[in-house]
Amino acid sequence: LRTCYTDHSLFGFNDSGGIHLNKVLKFSFASIDRAIAVSHVCRENLVLRVNVKPEHVFTIPNAVDASSFVPDPSLRPKEPRINIVYVGRLAHRKGIDFIAQVIPVACAKFPQVNFIIGGGGPKRLVLDEMVEKHQLQNRVELLGQIPYSRVRSVMCRGTIFLQCSLTESFGSAIVEAACCGLFVVATGVGGVPEVLPPSMIRYTTEHNVESILEALEEAIEITTTNRIDPYKQHQQVQKLYSWKDVAYRTVKVYDCLRSLEDDTWEERMTRYLKLGPISGIFAVFLAMVDFLLYRILQWIKPDDAFDIMPSIRIPKSSG
Repeated sequence: LRTCYTDHSLFGFNDSGGIHLNKVLKFSFASIDRAIAVSHVCRENLVLRVNVKPEHVFTIPNAVDASSFVPDPSLRPKEPRINIVYVGRLAHRKGIDFIAQVIPVACAKFPQVNFIIGGGGPKRLVLDEMVEKHQLQNRVELLGQIPYSRVRSVMCRGTIFLQCSLTESFGSAIVEAACCGLFVVATGVGGVPEVLPPSMIRYTTEHNVESILEALEEAIEITTTNRIDPYKQHQQVQKLYSWKDVAYRTVKVYDCLRSLEDDTWEERMTRYLKLGPISGIFAVFLAMVDFLLYRILQWIKPDDAFDIMPSIRIPKSSG
């Protein structure tokens, strides 16, 4: 079967976890024909990790269901109050330690600002301790784990969305927040700088508390002067990230797969052997076991026992 792999993550090259995972991925990619990455940075990372030809990896971003993230400014507090919202996993990779350091300083510097934090995870205790230590019970609202159906209502309570991730291949929460009409402040890591135009977001110049506070101050000034129309921003995001467009581009990749010639058994075994003197031989052994299992299952239930999906014509994207 022709195989297409979609990658949503960024992994390093200098830690034991990344090194072992990249080895496994190289073995998998010996049998993969094409790949899809959600951002250009994700694509470059994947090409380097598995040593695959760049022309075999396509960039297709995630999208957003705009109808589920319609702005509602009536949920925001009355001026001059401003709610800064974060919704996501409370984990180290999401920069929760930075958020815990930023909140007390921001509350002291901007008396009109409150914070709303939605999500669960191992770093919840860090936020609880921060709120207790600085006596911010009236300024910080910790919602805990919230169902996806409530994400939009939580985001619409805010004016600014804050994301301090240490690594991010795309950042779907950023797109959803912008679709709700929020101005975004985010750390410029991974594929985040590719996601939104400058009119909707401010990136931090460095990954530290001072840089995040500078970006927040600029965002507060922008939103206070009413330079953002949430409904107009919603329409722009809707045009930028359409699932219909994503589906159309994905089908084009699948059409590319259909036009490829079948690999011979020798060609595939040669690719496995190139993985290394030991791992290559092990990969060949696993491939032979898989092929033997496939033949046994094919004998138990022949190919003609399965219904074939008829071809359908995909309409051309209007975008």
